[in-house]
Amino acid sequence: MDQAIKRCTVRLDQSIRDVLATLDASGMEIVLITSDSKKLLGILTDGDVRRALLAGAALNDPLAPYLQKQFFFVNENATRAEVLDLMQARRIGQLPIVDKEGRLAGLHTLHEIIGAGERPNWAIVMAGGRGERLKPITDSIPKPMIRVAGRPILERIVLHLVGCGIRHVFLSVNYLAEIIEGHFKDGTAFGCHIEYLREEKPLGTGGALALLPGRPDVPLIVLNGDLLTRFDADRMFAYHNEGKYRATVGVHEYLHTVPYGVIETERGRITSMREKPSCSWLANAGIYILDPDLPERVPPNTYFPLPALVEGCLDQSEPVGAFRIEDDWDDLGRPRDLRRSRGEEEQP
Repeated sequence: MDQAIKRCTVRLDQSIRDVLATLDASGMEIVLITSDSKKLLGILTDGDVRRALLAGAALNDPLAPYLQKQFFFVNENATRAEVLDLMQARRIGQLPIVDKEGRLAGLHTLHEIIGAGERPNWAIVMAGGRGERLKPITDSIPKPMIRVAGRPILERIVLHLVGCGIRHVFLSVNYLAEIIEGHFKDGTAFGCHIEYLREEKPLGTGGALALLPGRPDVPLIVLNGDLLTRFDADRMFAYHNEGKYRATVGVHEYLHTVPYGVIETERGRITSMREKPSCSWLANAGIYILDPDLPERVPPNTYFPLPALVEGCLDQSEPVGAFRIEDDWDDLGRPRDLRRSRGEEEQP
């Protein structure tokens, strides 16, 4: 348990005065009451303490009679989106983290979930595609607005970017754009400022960059709008800057296992046999960091795949970095991938 959590933790045998002192010292609005074995027994908020004092409690009274034993918490595997959902639904600003034995493992705060530090970098999310491979689902809803675990894919991306400190987000829109714009509006409800790059015709994964209103001062991040990922944006920006790259491409390992035994021959004679070998490649994860001037190379009003911009850098012998995405990553562009992300059984 880190020091920040220890500062807002008290024992069951302490007093109301101890609770007030802990609230003051920690700067939190919650006190966590634990046993000697670190099990979380209950909580007290600053509001609980005020109500107890108004009801006649004395500062030296034990806290036990006022302990809130019914409280919300999450386990250690809860995602940022799940935590935010619960906080918003219950209008709470702090959420304890409890392990499978019921021990206190940490504390989520709304400030931490929304993002502590603000980054100056822009984010551009490509959300204008039709999602042809996901028909008929996408006949009435744009692919990025398909829900996974109760939340649109695109909303998960925006919340993740905000949690990484990014406050200025551009969404490229075309197909059923009104659904996306109606959901996100100006971004205020999601902790950021959102602008829209409106494509009059489909412009591919990179063409919307020509619609940006100007050149940013620092590198920008561009990503596809159908990704479920919790990549570390801080590390990726640091990697880009330290490597002095013109562009950095997020990559992930793609592993393929051949379902048969593989035989190698020479002049009709078997030289080796391998049973179901596996091969791996680094695959494009659909996440890019670009130097501020690179979007100016994208031709206006033209269908333009973003990898072509990276290939142009390579053609000019400009350094391009490969940043490994080692966190969760899923591309939901195919029905099979979408079913898996929703926990649905594979269809034969």
